[in-house]
Amino acid sequence: MGRTGVLLLNLGGPEQLEDVRPFLFNLFADPEIIRLPSPWLQKPLAWLISTSRASKSQENYKEIGGGSPLRRITEEQGEALKAYLQKLGRDVKIYIGMRYWYPFTEEAVAQIKQDGIEELVILPLYPQFSISTSGSSFRLLDKLWQDDPALQKIDYTLIPSWYNSPGYVRAMADLITQELDKLPDSNTGHIFFSAHGVPVSYVEEAGDPYQREMEHCVDLIMQAVGRPNDFTLAYQSRVGPVEWLQPYTEDAIKGLAAKGIDDLVVVPISFVSEHIETLQEIDIEYREIAEEAGIEGFHRVPALNTYPVFIEDMGNMVVKALESPRKLFSDAAQLQKEVRIYPQDKSAWGLTPFAEVWNGRLAMVGFLALLLEMVSGHGPLHIAGLM
Repeated sequence: MGRTGVLLLNLGGPEQLEDVRPFLFNLFADPEIIRLPSPWLQKPLAWLISTSRASKSQENYKEIGGGSPLRRITEEQGEALKAYLQKLGRDVKIYIGMRYWYPFTEEAVAQIKQDGIEELVILPLYPQFSISTSGSSFRLLDKLWQDDPALQKIDYTLIPSWYNSPGYVRAMADLITQELDKLPDSNTGHIFFSAHGVPVSYVEEAGDPYQREMEHCVDLIMQAVGRPNDFTLAYQSRVGPVEWLQPYTEDAIKGLAAKGIDDLVVVPISFVSEHIETLQEIDIEYREIAEEAGIEGFHRVPALNTYPVFIEDMGNMVVKALESPRKLFSDAAQLQKEVRIYPQDKSAWGLTPFAEVWNGRLAMVGFLALLLEMVSGHGPLHIAGLM
């Protein structure tokens, strides 16, 4: 057996306040987020957006301690995964590849090549597949592999989606049950799943399997919980004038309050690590909405982080992937071809919403709208209170 590696993929986040502006620049310089008619406009517009938004974004990060904990938690997950695999007799090296901040995916791949890795498992830390998360990372990796003959010698395999993995489902059910049991009557708490949203067009026009996988995931978790509690699945972080998956989290919270729900047990279903969208958007913004609507108990289930059952499940997925037929970039490319959003038509420039956005509050709503907003201070984002 050759030298084995595991590449964990995630979004990344600014670790300190001075990182916020360059992080936003990297985000908006990606043509997968803002599709422009002329490539030369990409970086100047990214500079304009990141500069204008840095102050507001920094204020949000100050509310959670001044930076994102995502890298630290991902590194802790990697260390725990390595230790568990060692118990199984698998000596592996763990690599972390972030899309928009350090350590970048390109850095991780360079280290993989330098270390002489011969077998590689690529594991995105997104349980449910979406063209804007796992799909985005797979496209980047595919390009790196195509451009480097040395990488093509690595025997790699992908784990594109794992929302129905038994250990993951059990881990989520465990954490939910633990939070329910803190209530005076555990059967009365309303289990509120809040998932990151995507535009409806991704699902209905492009065929993104995200919504289908998310709904199935929630059903599996509720079966594992095995309690009579009512539950709701809602979608957070919507931005811009386009329609996103519904119900929206803020609307669903208000609707449950109107029905007299006293206790919400809030589950960040699409996130395996604490970050800005759990610590700031859910814990601060949505908690405030719930309290103002009259919900007395807002109980948040923690993200999985290094929960042992979850780490063991990741390790078992890695072993299974190594022992199974390989899933290649060509397989992922075929899925994305079926999804029909990449490559985009030329006519798609200027209106490319993106599901993974900094702190859940930013996305591209249109090139002209952005220019109007930047010049006049009036536009969709300004009206929505995001400026």
